[in-house]
Amino acid sequence: MPFHAYLLRCNDGSYYTGHTDNLDLRIAQHQTGAIGGYTAQRLPVRLIWSETFETREEALSAERQIKGWSRAKKQALIDSNWELVSELAKNRQR
Repeated sequence: MPFHAYLLRCNDGSYYTGHTDNLDLRIAQHQTGAIGGYTAQRLPVRLIWSETFETREEALSAERQIKGWSRAKKQALIDSNWELVSELAKNRQR
């Protein structure tokens, strides 16, 4: 069974990061406010990035890693700008 890490853009422009084993269902839940919490207060939301992983642990690890990133680094991920993702990671380590 595949697992997914994902990023949503909320109506207020903020990002929400999560993981799931059923991406379509989870996005629908976010879009209707069925999950509650952060995204329910910021509808509508839109899926802007996702990646598939073989295990829940890998997807959860990706979610946790991305949650710690700056907005600029998240935007670079969304844009598939791997050079900028790498540069932002280096800058943070200094």
